[in-house]
Amino acid sequence: MAQTVSSLLSKSPLVIIVFRLVFCDAWLGRTNYTSIISFGDSLADTGNNRGIGAQNNLPYGETYFHQPTGRYSDGRLIIDFIAESLGLPFVTPYLGEEDFKHGVNFAVGGATALNAAYFQERSLPCPTNYSLDVQLRWFQKLLPSLCSSSSDCNDFLGRSLFLVGEIGGNDYNYPFFQRNSVEVIRAMVPEVINAISSAITTLISHGAATLVVPGNLPIGCSAAYLAIYKSQNKDDYDPQTGCLNWLNEFAQYHNGYLEKELDRLQTLYPNTTIFYADYYNASMPIYRSPDQYGFKGSTLKPCCGGTGPHCGSSGASVCSDPSSYVSWDGIHLTEAAYKWIAMGLLQGPYIVAPRISMSCLSLSKNVSHNSLGLSHRV
Repeated sequence: MAQTVSSLLSKSPLVIIVFRLVFCDAWLGRTNYTSIISFGDSLADTGNNRGIGAQNNLPYGETYFHQPTGRYSDGRLIIDFIAESLGLPFVTPYLGEEDFKHGVNFAVGGATALNAAYFQERSLPCPTNYSLDVQLRWFQKLLPSLCSSSSDCNDFLGRSLFLVGEIGGNDYNYPFFQRNSVEVIRAMVPEVINAISSAITTLISHGAATLVVPGNLPIGCSAAYLAIYKSQNKDDYDPQTGCLNWLNEFAQYHNGYLEKELDRLQTLYPNTTIFYADYYNASMPIYRSPDQYGFKGSTLKPCCGGTGPHCGSSGASVCSDPSSYVSWDGIHLTEAAYKWIAMGLLQGPYIVAPRISMSCLSLSKNVSHNSLGLSHRV
């Protein structure tokens, strides 16, 4: 269970005094990161899908890049905003590129945490072979070209910010989209978390010092899920947001399981810092109060490909102002939505710090007294 810093401050004057002097482990301030190393799926893919031959046409990329880049949005992703905040270039996709001085992105659209064999053995759909373990093998293959000695690798990896995810969402998307039962899919959660945990352990063994591990988005607010699981029972929906309650509860179940596992790993590896990125709660304010965030279009309908052909296909419809929409293509979000989520991580309370092994730094000026920058796992 996460206990916010704000709630701690309300309990003890001594805590308030100490907290005003120091703030433990502001996640972007503790190290001068020189690179980002990323793993995941389409929420983080900055172009690897083009390397495997996937089609990515306009209007993808129209807002910021003015051309398709392999990103599944109209513009920048959360990883892009993180890179910008660190003063780093956008993270280079692994496939088809050669310059990885400032980091490398192994994330691939459609990727799963579990490997393809897992799905095949259970007769579950999985249209990809680019699972998390494949991405780890790419990393291990590339590592000798990133650093040449043990000390060199310790320095390079120690100054790298590792983003492990979001990953796991597609493990559930594929069977959910085939309308498998929630009981069958819920039973997959421990396996998905084990795969993510194993990947983190492997990265730590290679020298990763700081890792950020995102949870799942509120899939009950996804336009694709809302279309597939449309219900006549109004009690299935959150009256404030219009999201499907049971699907959001599933996402929270995954996220709770993941947080507990990150706590366990942090205890095992006290010299490593593992942050949980709470994508779920960072995005929910957008659905609850869209007008406050500039979203004048529907929060639950996609800007692109809402009816007829899929987004990027010939004849697909596209809205005139993507920044007024939350959903880009029914599964992925717009740049505007990703920017607000990123701000919640970079300046707000949606990065959850580890319980132990925390260094202390000055309180960031970018975080207001009423929106203190981190919560911590307890």
